[in-house]
Amino acid sequence: MRPDPSSDIEARAIDWVIRQRDPAFSDWDGFADWLAEDPVHAKAYDAIASLDADLGAVPPASSPEVDWDEVPARRRVPRRAWLGGAVAAALVAAVSLSTFNLLGDANRIETVAGEHRTVTLPDGSKIEINGASVVTLEEDRPRFARLEQGEAMFHVMHRDDDPFVVEAGSAEIVDLGTAFNVVRRSAQTSIAVSEGVVAYNPRRENVRVVAGQELDAADGAAPKVRNIEPANVGGWRTGLLVYNGTPLTDVADDLRRTAGMDVRVAAEARDVSFRGALIIAQDRARTIADLAALSGTRATRQGSGWVLTR
Repeated sequence: MRPDPSSDIEARAIDWVIRQRDPAFSDWDGFADWLAEDPVHAKAYDAIASLDADLGAVPPASSPEVDWDEVPARRRVPRRAWLGGAVAAALVAAVSLSTFNLLGDANRIETVAGEHRTVTLPDGSKIEINGASVVTLEEDRPRFARLEQGEAMFHVMHRDDDPFVVEAGSAEIVDLGTAFNVVRRSAQTSIAVSEGVVAYNPRRENVRVVAGQELDAADGAAPKVRNIEPANVGGWRTGLLVYNGTPLTDVADDLRRTAGMDVRVAAEARDVSFRGALIIAQDRARTIADLAALSGTRATRQGSGWVLTR
């Protein structure tokens, strides 16, 4: 009989949940790498973490105090080990019953920082979702998606009579035969097109963005369009991030979303604009060193992350 791979995934997810309870836990790079290996890992982890939170909220049953000194040493089990084992057993039992039922609305796709997930729609269109992002779908609108936050790359099966529509904040993006990347951060939307054409807010500004162009628009402001290299669109999917005059704070946000890295920018460096290419290396410290060198800043390790200063 072949071993059940889902059991191994659940066991590993439980191990991550229990390890992260320790205030000294620091293996966030390893955790992010494990999540990125397979979308199933993130689903299992989300389900177990949610169940763990629910179990933690249950008040303990009242029972007589146990005098541990009276328990024979050969029968005594450390309380921490017993509690960890009991919780793990409860998690395994519950997750085995129905992992996916714990994930909530199937039309709401939410990723954690460092996780990448791909969704294929019934019409053949594909959405590649970056970390720390939320995408919602609607059953009665199969040619529609809403990017609530974060980043996603859309590969759309074009239909002249039924265009694909993406909402991001107050912006409406209509496909005209396209592959394009959308970022929604704070009150700003960015669209970069690698193939075809999209229409930005066709009922208002009606700006056409073609392959090799990027549009940036703050909510309520006029959009700005500039030329880019089409091959770099959606580079986060392969660990390549390319910038041309991007605020350093946005670069830090991209690293958190794409690689699960905790990068903060000190107040005196927030006006720094970054130009250059970053490779998300297995050794995250190498990526930070490259960013500091190219941006003229200094990176200082702080806890499990880094702070960039002038």
